[in-house]
Amino acid sequence: MSGLVIETDGLRKEFRSRTGLRVAVDDLDLAVPAGGVHGFLGPNGSGKTTTIRMLLGLARATAGTMRLFDEPVPARLPAVIDRVGAVVESPKFSPHFSGRQNLLLLSRSIGVPDTRVDASLETVGLSGRDRDRYRGYSLGMKQRLAIAATLLKEPRLLILDEPTNGLDPAGIREIRETIRGLGESGVTVLLSSHILAEVQQVCSSATIIGNGRLLASGRVDDLLGATTSHRVSADDAAAARTALDRAGFTTSLDGGGLVVESDEPAAITRTLAEAGIWLTSLTPLRPDLESFFLSLTSADTLGGGRA
Repeated sequence: MSGLVIETDGLRKEFRSRTGLRVAVDDLDLAVPAGGVHGFLGPNGSGKTTTIRMLLGLARATAGTMRLFDEPVPARLPAVIDRVGAVVESPKFSPHFSGRQNLLLLSRSIGVPDTRVDASLETVGLSGRDRDRYRGYSLGMKQRLAIAATLLKEPRLLILDEPTNGLDPAGIREIRETIRGLGESGVTVLLSSHILAEVQQVCSSATIIGNGRLLASGRVDDLLGATTSHRVSADDAAAARTALDRAGFTTSLDGGGLVVESDEPAAITRTLAEAGIWLTSLTPLRPDLESFFLSLTSADTLGGGRA
C-alpha cells in the first residue's frame, strides 16, 4: 500500500486538432495523501479538469498510470468508484422539487437508505432549507446540494472542480466552511481551484501545475517556507525603528507599518523593551499562497510554457 488516495505517474493527455497536437497534461506526477483538503491549483487551462476527468474514467490518458486507493484506474475503477464522490459539472436537479425531494430521488436510484439524505443535508448546512424548491436556491445553495448528492454514498474521496466559480462572497464562505468540515471529518478532498486566497484557508497540502506540468507539491506550510519577518507596531514607531536599527536589525516601512527582517520575535521584543519602547503588536509575516503561486506560474510562462 502506498498510503496515497490519488497517485499518478507520468500522466499525459494529448489532443489532436486541425491546428496540430496539443498537450493538455504533460508527465504529471500527482500524490494526494489520505485525509484533509488537498489543493489542486493552476491557472485556467492548465490541465486541472482534464486530469480529474482522466481519474474518473471520463477521458482516456495518452500515457502514464493512475491509482485511486492503490487500485489502478481506469481498469479497476468499478472496484473503487463507490468510495469516490465528484462534482465536476453542474448536476441536473429538478427545479420544481425541493432539495430534499431531489436527494430522495437520487438516493433511491442508487440504493442507499433515506437516512443518508438527512445526514448529507446536515453536513452541507441545508437542513433548514431542504424543503424549499430548488429553483429558489442561491448559487451557493445549489452547489452545496450538489456536494450533498455526492455524500449520499459516504465517499472517502471527494473531488471538487472549481466549486466556488460564480459565487458571491457569502456563497464562497458557505462552500469553504463545508469543505473544511469535510476535511476535518476524515474525508479526503481534492479541491481544484484558481482562487488562492480561499484555498489557503482550507488546504493542508497542495499541488500546483502550469501548462499541464507539475510546478510544486507538498504541505502548504512547507511550500510557503518559514516566517522571516515581522510587522511591529509601537506607540513611537520612529523610536522603535531607531532602536532596532542600532541593534543590527534590518527594518523598512511598508504601508505606514514597520517591518523587521527577523525570524526571532523574542529578540525584537527584548531589544525594544531594553530601549523602553513597548509593543502594541508583533505580527509574523510570511508569503501567501497567491504570491507563491503567481511567482511559480509566471516563471513557468517566461520559461517557455505552452499556452
